Amino acid sequence: MAERSQPSANYRNWPVITALTIVSLPLLLMYLYLFLDTVTVKQADALLPSGLTINHWRFLWQTTEGKANIWQVTVNTLLFAACTTSLVLIVSSMAGYVLSRLNVPARGFFLAGVMVLHAFPSVTLIIAIFIVLQMIGLYNSLLGVILVKAAIDLPLGIWLMKGFYDTVPWEIEMAGVVDGASRFRVWRSLVLPQVKPGIMALGLFSFLSGWGEFILPQVLAPGNQVQVLSVYLAGFLADDNNYDFNMFKAVGVFYLVPVLIAYALFNKYLMNIYGGGSKG
Repeated sequence: MAERSQPSANYRNWPVITALTIVSLPLLLMYLYLFLDTVTVKQADALLPSGLTINHWRFLWQTTEGKANIWQVTVNTLLFAACTTSLVLIVSSMAGYVLSRLNVPARGFFLAGVMVLHAFPSVTLIIAIFIVLQMIGLYNSLLGVILVKAAIDLPLGIWLMKGFYDTVPWEIEMAGVVDGASRFRVWRSLVLPQVKPGIMALGLFSFLSGWGEFILPQVLAPGNQVQVLSVYLAGFLADDNNYDFNMFKAVGVFYLVPVLIAYALFNKYLMNIYGGGSKG
C-alpha cells in the first residue's frame, strides 16, 4: 500500500508544481534577459542582440570616472553585512537566553519595549540618528552605520532567539548543572547546539538584510571610501552625464550573485526561522 500511495501523492502535487512553474517563469525569463543584456550588443530599436561583448563589465577592471573602485565597495559591503550579522548574533543569542531562562525584573515590559522599537521603520529615526552620529564623530564611517543597523535589527533577533530557547527542555540544563558545569558552560556547550537552526537562520537573515540595506548607508555613510554596493548602484541613476544603462544592469547582476549563492547554500536554515529548537 505504501508503494501505491507514493505515486498517488506525486500525482496530486503536480498541478501545484505546474502552477508555481507558470507563475515563476516570467521572473526567470526577466533574470535571463537581464543577464543577456550585460554580455550582448543590441541596437536601440532591435529585439535580438547583434553580438557579444564584455565591455559592460569593464567596471571590474577599471574604475569609472567619478565613482569608487568596485572592489573596495564590495569589501565595504561584505564588512558591513558581516559585522552587522556578528553583532546581531552575539547580542541576540545572549539576550534571548536571559529573557527565556532567567527571572529578570520587568521582563514582560522589556519584551514589549523591544517589539515597540522594532515597529518603528528606520527611516523615521534617520534624522535623530544622523545628528547623534555627527556629535560622536561616527558620521560617514562604516563603524557608525554598522552600529545603527545592528541596533535596528536586534529587536527581531532577540525575539526569534527567545522563541528558540523556549523550546529547549529544562532537563538538558539541569543535567549540566548537576554535573558541576557553570551557567555559562551550560549555555555554551549544551543549549547553543540545540538552537543551531535558529542561529543559522538569524545569521542568514541578518546578512541578507545588511547586504541589501540602502537608506542607512546612503544617508549615514555617503563618501566614496565607505560606500557600499547599494549606494554605488544607485549612483548610476543619479549620474546624468555618464549614464550607462547596460553597465547599470551589469552591476546589478554582480550585486545579486552573492545573494543567490548564500540563499542556495543556506535556504534550509532560513526555512526553519520559526521552527524552534531541538527537543534533544
